[in-house]
Amino acid sequence: MSNLSQPTIGSFHARSEQPAIDSPTGSQAGSLTSPPDAPPEAVVLLVDDQMIVARAVRQLFAQDPGISFHYCADASQALAYAEELRPTVILQDLVMPGTSGLELVQKYRSTPATAEIPIIVLSAKEDAVTKSQAFAEGANDYLVKLPDRIELVARVRYHSKAYRALSALRDQASRDGLTGVWNRKTIFDRLAQELARVEREHTCMAIVMVDLDKFKSINDSLGHPAGDAVLQQASRRLITAVRSYDLVGRYGGEEFLLVLPNCERDQATKLGERLRQAIANVPMNIEGRELPVTCSLGVACASASNSDLASLVRAADGALYRAKQEGRNCIRVAAFPEIDLANDGIRA
Repeated sequence: MSNLSQPTIGSFHARSEQPAIDSPTGSQAGSLTSPPDAPPEAVVLLVDDQMIVARAVRQLFAQDPGISFHYCADASQALAYAEELRPTVILQDLVMPGTSGLELVQKYRSTPATAEIPIIVLSAKEDAVTKSQAFAEGANDYLVKLPDRIELVARVRYHSKAYRALSALRDQASRDGLTGVWNRKTIFDRLAQELARVEREHTCMAIVMVDLDKFKSINDSLGHPAGDAVLQQASRRLITAVRSYDLVGRYGGEEFLLVLPNCERDQATKLGERLRQAIANVPMNIEGRELPVTCSLGVACASASNSDLASLVRAADGALYRAKQEGRNCIRVAAFPEIDLANDGIRA
């Protein structure tokens, strides 16, 4: 997770000393510890404007090394922080300045990245009406603060385990069966999410269409098992060449769609060239023989003023067609928006 340079956001692992959260200045920016050796069993985000509550909840988790605790005191930043952190449980205070806890629950549930993350609402009192409202807005659980340590840890572990199991099932259903990258539906869903982020946060992003050159001839001459092996090796090379937070999906056939968040035109062009070299520079080993494979790439960039999904994909596809027409094994960048495709025919 990249650091959010905000004095109201902090994070720490339960076993660690936490000088920043106890600091007289109150500064809590970024990650306060190095990551643990193994992924935590639960990642908890507490959203509460009271520092005394954050310290108390920290102490409740202090004896449990499997829980990674993160804290956000500013309601206006909570959604963005949750989107980036992807916690397994959100502990949400009901009463916060500026935005109520129930309004935040609504926002979590209406945002794709946080829509299914378990939410435990924290309230100052046991009230049936408030509890009913919280569940109606999408909360998974309700606790009066501060809860008993054993009960809080048990509930956090229960919700985290269920969420991770559901996520694993969804991940399996979201993958392309042959290559293991995101399938077409999922990569388009993720593209839509990133475009929404671009519009909301006024950032930028790019997509890259990658098409393996003359793939049909590989199937025709070597057979479909060899073609499948080429697709598998190509997908692994693409994954290795991109940044850790970039997304690689199978668009269809021998074509891949890559989503590059926070990526400007020049950076996308350089990354596209790295992708091209990843495919072309080393022949693929197919059934004991070396097979040279190349690809053509089309790049299109989006900003807050140009964030239409269909137009962006058409632009990248048009740039890809030009790369094919201009000799293959090259990259071309679209001037967005590029409405008309030069050719609707089958690429080779």
